[in-house]
Amino acid sequence: MAGPLADKHVILGVTGSIASYKAVDLASKLVQAGALVDVIMTYGATQFVTPLAFRSITHREVVTETYDVNSEFANEHVALARRADIVVIAPATVNCIAKLAVGLADDPLTTTVIATSAPLLVAPAMDADMYAHPATQENLEKLRRRGVAIAGPAPGRLASGLVGMGRLVEPIDLLGHISATLGRKGDLAGRTIVVSAGGTQEPIDPVRVITNHSSGKMGYALAEAVRDRGARAVLVTAPTGLPNPPLVEVVNVQTADQMAQAVKREVYGADALIMAAAVADYRPASAAEQKIKKSDDELTIELAKTTDILDTVRGNFLRVGFAAESENLVANATDKVIRKSLDLIVANDITDSDSGFGSDTNKVVLIDRELKVDELPLLTKYEVGNRILDRIRDLLANSD
Repeated sequence: MAGPLADKHVILGVTGSIASYKAVDLASKLVQAGALVDVIMTYGATQFVTPLAFRSITHREVVTETYDVNSEFANEHVALARRADIVVIAPATVNCIAKLAVGLADDPLTTTVIATSAPLLVAPAMDADMYAHPATQENLEKLRRRGVAIAGPAPGRLASGLVGMGRLVEPIDLLGHISATLGRKGDLAGRTIVVSAGGTQEPIDPVRVITNHSSGKMGYALAEAVRDRGARAVLVTAPTGLPNPPLVEVVNVQTADQMAQAVKREVYGADALIMAAAVADYRPASAAEQKIKKSDDELTIELAKTTDILDTVRGNFLRVGFAAESENLVANATDKVIRKSLDLIVANDITDSDSGFGSDTNKVVLIDRELKVDELPLLTKYEVGNRILDRIRDLLANSD
């Protein structure tokens, strides 16, 4: 299974905002993600960036006129609308939002929006006072009621020099919004899935911690896959260097005990729990209140066992564990399935450079509650996440 945007036909509408330059980056990222991108520019947008910039990125003609006889869409003005998987307007000016709210179709972009049945994602960009104006808020609310997805705006410094709400959401985050909008009616729509991620940190003193090499990438990729298949994704994460995935509910924790408490709270009413986090098995029995000073003596730290989350968190939901092993992969993972009464376990060999800590790929073995072993090929962590979700989908269907 490829990424969520592979082979998707995305219409990117660009309107007259200084933030139009970011739309070039968004077009580039969409193409890199495997999408087919057709750009429609309003007249105002062409005053900030040129059609050539988008054509150079997408390798496709850019639509700027409704009645351009040289365009491949001249004889059928709804051709783009019919082939679209999603229409994204980024940036969307206050004027564009107003026209969308009342259903005007007076340029190639608004005509396409009216003609398509594809989902619409609007990313506003404007001055803070324009965004706060009651008319703008009313228009955005009208669009939400119609099922239009709204991404942003974000706070920050604006072109006017003011600091406030009105910045276009960054292109990398817009990819997440686009993927989520495409997946709103996915095969896990209506479900809630809790995912844990990262390596917990157990304090020795105010400066030092006991932790592990987990990057959190597998758990974050899982949360994104959950989101992209229409489910409510809750990510309980220990500290990582990763940005929060858009449209994923993130719960930040540090220690194993904090993660245990957060997971117990978040699984209430959930359909599945996926424990992808590398939770510390031991913690210092007591953390020093002040920094421990270096001395010539050896330092001995007494350790105490942490809470085993999968052992203690049970309920009317599926429980999926992870096993990062350095030897006897299948045997150790199978034992864990039995001991913890898991519905599924995901096991990987951390000594393999392609599937160890910090890699973008993973090669895993899935073992279900019937102890059936399924060895997957080397895949991206997002693809691994979708393979896991395939199994969860089937298990949920059988239990309904």
